[in-house]
Amino acid sequence: MKKAIVIGAGIAGIASAIRLRNKGFEVQVLEKNTYPGGKLTQIHGSGFRFDAGPSLFTMPNLVTELFEISGKKASDYFNFEQLDVLCNYFYEDGTRISAHSDINLFADEIELKTSDSAKKVKQHLAKSKFIYHATEEQFLSKSLHKISSFLSLSTLRSLLKLPFLNIFNSMNAVNESAFKDSKTIRLFNRYATYNGSNPYKAPGILNIIPHLEFGLGAYLPKGGMHEITNSLVHLAKEIGIEFHFNQEVKAITTGDKLVSGVVTASKKYAADVIICNADIHTVYEKLIPSAKKLKEVDKQERSSSALIFYWGIDKEFPELDVHNILFTENYQKEFEHIFDSKTIYEDPTVYINITSKRIKEDAPKGKENWFVMINVPSVYGQDWDEMIAQARKNILAKISKNLGISIENLIVFEEQLTPQLIQDKTSSFKGSLYGTSSNNRFAAFFRHKNFSSQYKNLYFCGGSVHPGGGIPLALNSAKIIEKLIK
Repeated sequence: MKKAIVIGAGIAGIASAIRLRNKGFEVQVLEKNTYPGGKLTQIHGSGFRFDAGPSLFTMPNLVTELFEISGKKASDYFNFEQLDVLCNYFYEDGTRISAHSDINLFADEIELKTSDSAKKVKQHLAKSKFIYHATEEQFLSKSLHKISSFLSLSTLRSLLKLPFLNIFNSMNAVNESAFKDSKTIRLFNRYATYNGSNPYKAPGILNIIPHLEFGLGAYLPKGGMHEITNSLVHLAKEIGIEFHFNQEVKAITTGDKLVSGVVTASKKYAADVIICNADIHTVYEKLIPSAKKLKEVDKQERSSSALIFYWGIDKEFPELDVHNILFTENYQKEFEHIFDSKTIYEDPTVYINITSKRIKEDAPKGKENWFVMINVPSVYGQDWDEMIAQARKNILAKISKNLGISIENLIVFEEQLTPQLIQDKTSSFKGSLYGTSSNNRFAAFFRHKNFSSQYKNLYFCGGSVHPGGGIPLALNSAKIIEKLIK
C-alpha cells in the first residue's frame, strides 16, 4: 500500500487525508500543535465556549460528501441547521437591517430601510448567482495550472462569459453602479472581507460571494463550528488514518525530482506522496529551502488579518443574532488603513458572532458568548500592544453606542487572538488569514498551484493556495488534489 503524509491537521489537510485514504493510501497526518483544526478550533472559560476561528458555515455538502465517499451516513456524525437571518447590520445613524435568508424578505427590508429598491437587490443577487454558475466548475473545482483543465466545453463556456463577470472593475465600482445608498453598498462590499481583501481594489467577480449565503444558505453546526473538525477527525480515525500531534515537521526530504518523506524532531517518516496543509511561504522557507521558490509567492500582497476578543457577556441582547455587523461610516478609509497604512482605523467595522443564540450550552443562563472581531493588517513590525489597546477602547465605545449600554462592565471573561498569535499558532506568514489577498484582477491565477512543478509527488492544500481561503475553498483544494493524484 502506498504511503501518504499530510503535513498539518487543518480542515484542508484532514479532508485531503480522508480523500487519499479512500483512494487506497496508508495515511498519516503530522500536526505541530496538540490539537487538530488549524484555525478551526475552540476555546473555553468560565462556562463559555467560543469557536476560535471561522464562524460562518456555507456549502455544507463539501463536508457531508467526505462521509459519503467513506461509505458513512453523514448525519450519524455531523448535523447543522440553516439560519433564517444571515446577519443583522447596524449603522451609525441608527438604521438596522436584518438580512433574511429569504431573498424576497431581504429585498423588501433594503427597500424599507434604504433608498434602494427591492428590484435592484434581486437583480444584484441574480448576477451573483450567474457568476457562481459561470465559474464554479472551472475556477473553484479544478487546477488552474494544468492544460487539461482548460480543454473542455465547460471551460469554453466559462471563458465566453468572462466579459460579464466584472473582472475588470472593482467590487465597489460594481456595487456603486448597482446601488445608490451607501448602506447597501457597504453591505455588499463587506463580502470582500470573506477572503481578506479590499473591495475598493478587488475585482467585481468577488460578487460571487453573496450567492454562497443567499443562494446556497448559511448554516450553524450543532455544537458549533469546531464540530466540523471533531466530526471529520472522528471519521478519519475510523477509516484508518493516523494522527500524530505535537509533531512539527522540520524538513521535507527530497531526491531527484521526488520527495521521499519528512523529518520531525524525533522521527523520520517515509512517504510516496506528501501533501502540505501549511502556508505556502512557510513550506518554501522552512521545509524545502533548497527548492526553487516561485517569486510570485512573496510578491503578492498578503490578505488582512484579524483581531478577535472572546468576551463572556453578563447579559442577553435580543436585538443581536448569531451574526452581527456594526458598520463604520467611512468604509474606504478603514481599508486604506488596513492595506496602505498597515494600521487599525479609529472607527473599525465590528463583527459580533454569538453562537449561544442557537447553542444554549455555549454560555451560562442569562449570558452570551461574544466573538468580537475587526479586520486588521498583517504583521509588519507595528506596535501591536498599543494598537490593540486603542482598538479595544474604540470597539467598546462603538458597541456601547449602537446598543445604548456600557459594555465593558458586562465582560466577565476575556481572551484575545491577535495577528502575532495567528502567525505563531498556524504558521500563517505575517498572520494573514487567507494567504494572499484578491486585490488584483488576476489574483486567482497568481495563487500558488496545488502541486509542485519541481517534485512530482508533492502537493499543496489550504487557504494559501488555489482556490483560496475560507472553509469551502480549503475543502475544494482537497478535492483538486484528489483529482491530481492518479
